[in-house]
Amino acid sequence: MSTDNEITVVHLMRHGEVANPDGILYGRLPGYHLSELGRQMADRVAEHLAPRDVTYVVASPLERAQETATPIAKAHGLGLDTDERLIEAGNVFQGKTFGVGDGALRKPENWKHLVNPFKPSWGEPYVDQVVRMMQALDAAKDRARGHEAVLVSHQLPIWIVRSYVEKRRLWHDPRKRQCTLASLTTFTYQGDRIVSVGYTEPARDLVPAHLLAGAKPVKGKSKAFGA
Repeated sequence: MSTDNEITVVHLMRHGEVANPDGILYGRLPGYHLSELGRQMADRVAEHLAPRDVTYVVASPLERAQETATPIAKAHGLGLDTDERLIEAGNVFQGKTFGVGDGALRKPENWKHLVNPFKPSWGEPYVDQVVRMMQALDAAKDRARGHEAVLVSHQLPIWIVRSYVEKRRLWHDPRKRQCTLASLTTFTYQGDRIVSVGYTEPARDLVPAHLLAGAKPVKGKSKAFGA
């Protein structure tokens, strides 16, 4: 039974680095697994969270999220649940290269998908992402009442739900998302109300420099690949 003063902490984690030598925007495609560095990131966060009162671990159904969540669940002696609502955002450029100065943006047939950055016109509407991610957060909060939960998801849905909670506009410059690989965006609930949002990067020293928030784009190394 919950009370208005009960504190529950929900960590929304982005997965670790993915093995993707061809620089594909993999989106929801199956078959993309963590790289060796990505596994090191997952282990680092598992170590970081080991002393915490984590009682529930759940992940997006995509392999990279499942593999990131596994060592966290293991460290706490927990099973790993799956929540479809934590999946990556849908994107029409899925399966294509999307680097700086090459790839999909150079092809006129793709320009029709870029006409409305506010929705956005190239993928799942931001408002739809907010709805499903808030539902996943609330469900995890209810499962871990009075304790902590870890949800492993993907960069864009994490950034969008954080922007919503912090009352920022949903459309944004993707280069300025504060959501590095293996980062934790932490929502603290008092009862059923979110009272604070925090952000930490336990594996920051393992993240390639061009994938850190605010880094300048590098040709052939788009941040979109690590979504």
